[in-house]
Amino acid sequence: MANLSSKERIHRVLERQEPDRVPHFEWLVDRKVREAILPGCVDANDFAVRIGSDAVIVDPNFTNTPLAGGRYLSEWGYVAQKTHEEHGIEVESPIQTMADFERYTPPDPYAPGRYDAVEKVLATYGDHYAVIVHLNDVFSIPRTLMGMESLLMAVAAEPELVQALVDMSVDINLKMAKEVARRGAKIVYTGDDVAWTRGPLLSPRHFRELLYPGLCRVMRGFKELGLMVIKHTDGNLWPIIDMIVDSGIDCLDPIDPTAGMDLAEVKAKYGHRIALKGNVDCASLMSFGTPAETAEATKAALRKGMQGGGYILSSSNSIHSGVKPENYLAMIRTLHEFGSYPMRL
Repeated sequence: MANLSSKERIHRVLERQEPDRVPHFEWLVDRKVREAILPGCVDANDFAVRIGSDAVIVDPNFTNTPLAGGRYLSEWGYVAQKTHEEHGIEVESPIQTMADFERYTPPDPYAPGRYDAVEKVLATYGDHYAVIVHLNDVFSIPRTLMGMESLLMAVAAEPELVQALVDMSVDINLKMAKEVARRGAKIVYTGDDVAWTRGPLLSPRHFRELLYPGLCRVMRGFKELGLMVIKHTDGNLWPIIDMIVDSGIDCLDPIDPTAGMDLAEVKAKYGHRIALKGNVDCASLMSFGTPAETAEATKAALRKGMQGGGYILSSSNSIHSGVKPENYLAMIRTLHEFGSYPMRL
């Protein structure tokens, strides 16, 4: 097969076909790791292109107002604390009751400048790389607006409030999806984690009642706009994976190995319906292991995922600040050596 562009490679995989080689990209490579490998990169997407990734990631523009003590106020109304990672942690949330929700005004999807970054990245990289826009589906926005503990308590105590937040999240993200599609975006990803290592954060019954209808509605809306969708969620998804797949996603990420999600088993059960992305362990192996161990784990992931196409190699979440730069490089080198089709492993 002739060499494909990165953009063609990603699109072929999302259509569950074999490309010329397995593509690779990460949702995030921490600044500490970027500087250790390629000092002086302008930003994360400059690093991604220079390291050989096949996709670049971009978010719509939302403002953060600095506060005292390393905190900031998000345009969404929650307060976050800056950390040594590139993302803050929510520490104050604006909604606790239905009365709070009724008084709440979310950010305007049509605000001037909302899509400046999307337009810039599409213009800069869109001819050759897959540009993937970060939106949300049904869980992250309710979580940040209520806080995790309050949201999970409301699932049992005030489900109508949870439902209202889910519906708002779907409505806003469909409006934003229409805008990014109008500007030429073809792929979105939703980063709404709904599970941890032991299982879903909600019971399967509550997931089906409160989240699944909205998940289907937002995915259907994305697809009606011609967008392909990569759904991200860590954790043990086995109790709810059928609902996630049935919602209409094109790709599931990251098939979390630390949560008992075996890539070969997921591929066997769902590879005829969705593409898969993942799943070299970044929580333990890439943080504390060796380049040789990372290379072996990468080869194992390729053996499990690449047969027949429909597979993107990546870490099991992101290249966070604790990942050893030499292990990330070992994963990429192993991909370049063994990730071409026809499959040799």
